[in-house]
Amino acid sequence: MSAATTRSGTPRTPRATRIPDRLCAEAVDLAREAAEEAAFPGIVGAHVEAVAEGDRVVTHYFESKEPGYRGWRWAVTVTRASRAKNVTLDETVLLPGSDALLAPEWVPWSERLRPGDMGPGDLLPTEQDDLRLEPGYSGEDVPPPNSAVSEELADHLDVEDAEIVTRTPSRGTIAAIADELGMRRARVLSRYGLHLAADRWDEAFGARTPMAQAAPATCESCAFLVPLDGSLKQAFGICANEFSPADGRVVSLSYGCGGHSEAAIMPKPPRPAPPVLDSMATDAFPLRPAEDSGSTMEPDATSEDLGHS
Repeated sequence: MSAATTRSGTPRTPRATRIPDRLCAEAVDLAREAAEEAAFPGIVGAHVEAVAEGDRVVTHYFESKEPGYRGWRWAVTVTRASRAKNVTLDETVLLPGSDALLAPEWVPWSERLRPGDMGPGDLLPTEQDDLRLEPGYSGEDVPPPNSAVSEELADHLDVEDAEIVTRTPSRGTIAAIADELGMRRARVLSRYGLHLAADRWDEAFGARTPMAQAAPATCESCAFLVPLDGSLKQAFGICANEFSPADGRVVSLSYGCGGHSEAAIMPKPPRPAPPVLDSMATDAFPLRPAEDSGSTMEPDATSEDLGHS
């Protein structure tokens, strides 16, 4: 019998009007011994109260001194049989009080997971009916009945292919044909998954961000934008500016930053004007005055013989 059990056929009386059984209410020592046996030594505190749970069923509450369990109480339920004087133990449990520190409500891992939580070696399974994905090709992987390749020849070719590649799908199946056509993905991104990704990228690097609102121009006219392929190229690209906060990220064409290629072009260094007085040039100084200056004389032959000039 548990603390919430009452005698069958007896209407349940509100707890506020119940009167605890006298013998069960006096069994405080029995309840304390049970709590100390279940807890570590010195963890059970003072007796708080005795609450009647039913006819001859009383729960004794003791303070808990367990570190990390603030506001919790040890609850020991005792009872006795009808017309019996011996009180017996029913159950012992640690319960939170009105001001107890409780753990947050449990949330499934699929709802707790956030971008960036995955680490090396982690695996993130996807459900078979994931709305973000759709089949990459349709059909059943059953060999056609009129296949031109016999089973013996197909097995022989599979053995030869296994020496070259690591994965060889059975010949004649839908997966084998899709593999030969380059459609190796069993599932591809659906329109719903594509819209989710677009909304997520636009929220992180879109026109509503403070960086984009303060930018001189959008990424649509930036030379650092690497366009995408497919339908995404109409609204997104990849930033290739190493100084941009969105380097290597998928950005919206309406996004922008101060690293725009045409935002500020460095001017050419100014070319100085020619100097009025060129102090760096060399002046020619002749050793003899010019002959037509009137200050020259014919050399004397006698002085030349003596070694004078």
